[in-house]
Amino acid sequence: MTAAPFTLGRALRLGLLILGALIFLAPYIFMVSTSGKAQSEIFTSSLSLIPDQPYFLQNFAKAFSRVSMPRLLWNGVVVCGLILVFQVVIAVPCAYALAKLKFPAAKLMMALVMLGLLVPIHATALPLYVAFDKLSVLNSYVALVAPFSISVFGIFLFLQFFRAMPDDLIHAARLDGMSELGIVARVIVPNAWPAVTAFAIFSVVAHWNDLYWPLIVVSNQAYATPPLGLLYFRAAEAGDDYGALMAATLIITLPLVAAFLLAQKRFVEGITMTGLKG
Repeated sequence: MTAAPFTLGRALRLGLLILGALIFLAPYIFMVSTSGKAQSEIFTSSLSLIPDQPYFLQNFAKAFSRVSMPRLLWNGVVVCGLILVFQVVIAVPCAYALAKLKFPAAKLMMALVMLGLLVPIHATALPLYVAFDKLSVLNSYVALVAPFSISVFGIFLFLQFFRAMPDDLIHAARLDGMSELGIVARVIVPNAWPAVTAFAIFSVVAHWNDLYWPLIVVSNQAYATPPLGLLYFRAAEAGDDYGALMAATLIITLPLVAAFLLAQKRFVEGITMTGLKG
C-alpha cells in the first residue's frame, strides 16, 4: 500500500490537531515543569519550561512528607471504585428495562431520567448534608459514596447502547428459560463492556476530581479525597511552595492519565457505539 499524498489540506488538518493537542496539554506541561523547579526559579520574570537545576526529588519529597499521599490515593480509589460499582449495578438493569421491556410507566420513567440529567449536585447538597448529619455518617465513605450511587447519565448512556442490541438475542435467551436478571447478567453485560468502559472513564474522572462534595461532608483528613488533600497540603504549612504543590498535583493526576491510556481504545469504541444509537 502506498502512503497517501501529503497535500495542503492534510497539512492544515495535522497542524490544527497539533495546536489543539498543545492547548489541552499546556496545563499538564506547565505542572510538570513547575514540579521540577526551586521556589526561587518559579517566581522569576523569565518563562522557561526546562528547570535550570532539576528540583524534582526535593519537591516530591516535600509532597510525601507534608501530606499522607498514599492515604489520599487510597481514599480516591475506594470512593471512585464504590461509586462506579453501585452506578453500574443500578444503571444497567434500569437501562435494560427502559430499552427492551414494555410497561405502562416507561415513558414517564424516561422523562424522569431526562429531568434527572438537569439537576446538579449543588441543588441537593443542603438536604443531603442535613440528612447525613442526622444519621451521623459525615466523615465516612458512606457520605462520599451514597449521593452518587445512582447515575442518570449512566442510565441514559446504557439506554442508548442497549436500544441497538438485537431483540432476537433476548428472545432466544427467554426461550432458553432465562429470567430477566439472568439475561442482564449473562447476555447484556458481556456485550456491553465498551459502554461500561466509556462510562467508567467519565465516572472515575468526575469523582476523582470532585472537590465540592468532599469539602462539605469531610473534615477528617483520614477520609480526604485527592483534591481535598491538596487543600490540606497548602494549609499544612506549605505556604506558597508551588513546586511541592505541583508535585503533589502531578502524583494525584497520574492515575487518571494511566487509566485513560490503558482504556483509550475501549473508551473511543464505547462512545462511538453509544453515539450512533437512535
